[in-house]
Amino acid sequence: MRAVVNAAFDPAAVPAPSDEAAAFHRRMAAYAPTPLHELTDIAKELGVGAVQVKDESNRLGLPAFKILGASWAVERALRERPDTHTLVAASAGNHGRAVAHAAALRGMACRVYLPSRSLAVRRGAIASDGAEVVIIDGTYEHAVEATVLAATEPGVAVIADVGASGSAEWVIDGYQTLFAEAAAQATYDLILVPVGVGSLAAAAARHGAQVGARVVGVEPATAACLSASLVRGAPTSMPTPGTAMAGLDCAEVSSAAWPTLHLGIAGTISVTDDEAAAEMNELFAAGLAIGESGAAALAGLRALQTDPRCFGLRDQLEVGRHTRALLVASEGITGAPAPR
Repeated sequence: MRAVVNAAFDPAAVPAPSDEAAAFHRRMAAYAPTPLHELTDIAKELGVGAVQVKDESNRLGLPAFKILGASWAVERALRERPDTHTLVAASAGNHGRAVAHAAALRGMACRVYLPSRSLAVRRGAIASDGAEVVIIDGTYEHAVEATVLAATEPGVAVIADVGASGSAEWVIDGYQTLFAEAAAQATYDLILVPVGVGSLAAAAARHGAQVGARVVGVEPATAACLSASLVRGAPTSMPTPGTAMAGLDCAEVSSAAWPTLHLGIAGTISVTDDEAAAEMNELFAAGLAIGESGAAALAGLRALQTDPRCFGLRDQLEVGRHTRALLVASEGITGAPAPR
């Protein structure tokens, strides 16, 4: 499945985004909006009115957007359970580091469960914030299962960006800060957002429904669980043999995110590791140090405009020279070395 048009798309039925987290983030000492860059040459090449990149390569001292969701979810968890002393999380890399960082800011212990194919550099980054790193002999989904068991311990709270837990919904709310900033920085009618478990994409869909922008999710071809779910009309799990887009290497969408994704995502595009790497290089040449998962959004826009297999979705969205696209570059260089 290269591209999927979502037959259930109904933005009027999508819940409104919460603005509570944005007020919380603005009170954080290190908070500043991340920059938005205009790529004029790429816009001309792809035949659209504007290509605008929301650059999440440095967010509250970390190289990815995830700290927005983690910090807000921790705040909400502590409001409900002030006796919590240890946070646990499952991660493919960036979420775990964000939870570890949020725990360190509050002087709390933290334990992060990672799948065995996680990169050593990601493990080291999480440990650098003082978290205990536990390697699970299995996939990301097995790591999620381990956190459920850990949550039975007294004083332990799971900060999850997947599942039906309260924290998974809080994480979605935390990501709204990114889109509140974007709305103040630019105008756009099309948003392309990377999809892993779908929490960021759900935040994008809620924002898109609010401002009248169509949202397209971009996934690895080897982990296109949202595409499969939209086709079936229900959450669908799929095998994940691995991808360089490590933050998107997920077999199923979050149950907290799914209702919004089902109604609020206009369509999806699947991209290969080679396509993400090529756009990572193109962004680097433009002066932007964006990782593979973040570069997926540009790979998706290029496919939308150049691959006949995407033209049905392109026509449905009425993409053309009037279109102003917002690309969510969700991470900096967090895994592979920077391009040369």
